[in-house]
Amino acid sequence: MYYGAIEAGGTKFVCAISNDQLEIIERVSIPTTKPEETMEQVFAFFDQYSLHSIGIGSFGPIDVNKNSDTYGYITTTPKSGWKQFDFVGTVKQRYDIPVAWTTDVNAAAYGEYKKGNAQHSNSCIYLTVGTGIGGGAVVDGKIQQGYGHPEMGHLLVRPHPNDDYQGFCPYHQGCLEGLAAGPAIENRYNKKGQELEEVDEVWEMEAFYLAQALVNYTLILRPEKIILGGGVMKQKQLFPLIREEFANQMKQYVETPDLNQYIIDPGLGDNAGITGCLILATEVSES
Repeated sequence: MYYGAIEAGGTKFVCAISNDQLEIIERVSIPTTKPEETMEQVFAFFDQYSLHSIGIGSFGPIDVNKNSDTYGYITTTPKSGWKQFDFVGTVKQRYDIPVAWTTDVNAAAYGEYKKGNAQHSNSCIYLTVGTGIGGGAVVDGKIQQGYGHPEMGHLLVRPHPNDDYQGFCPYHQGCLEGLAAGPAIENRYNKKGQELEEVDEVWEMEAFYLAQALVNYTLILRPEKIILGGGVMKQKQLFPLIREEFANQMKQYVETPDLNQYIIDPGLGDNAGITGCLILATEVSES
């Protein structure tokens, strides 16, 4: 018997199969196009295996409220074709097995908590900074959610004194995603982030926004670890800049762990999300 996992991103779906020891037997990457096209390829992959359960971590917003009529749906996403898509219902129609359902960043946070750089901690936040920004939190072993899941990327932030860019988010001006995700960098400078690696002001401004968000998360949740992943965070010069700016903005108001051990990269690298999905698949099969 095998466990399945789907890390559903706006650009690609990563699907994986593992055994009982969470060793990945096979994985594939599928472009995110229209739902019917993408899911056809997803099912073609999983149809090869006898599945015990599946864990899904999806881009959002999604409905995680089990009492809701739209539980299991991708809801108000700007991703063309995916708005109000019944993801869990579509999977369960194909496979009559337990399905764990959460956001892609919640899954990554859970993977890091169980198997990555937040092991032996009681709490962590995982923030991905790429084409968008999203975050998930784990506290005392549980993924945090209430009426819905956190939308950490849409936290409203103060503008940098030298920034006149209004942001690209279609829902809010002045949110973290609109001002600090990859497209914001590209829109400000008309170049990809990789082409701006040596331009200090780019990354100083980026650190200003990300540190501001981390201060807010810290004040609200007081996590033991904050893990930063995603394509933008491949610019490793960001980490010391964020730690320095975090200290400047926090002004020692509350105590935190040593910042070199507090604001860190993922121990699982790009596998945090898929690992979390597999762990959730094993757990939902036991419940």
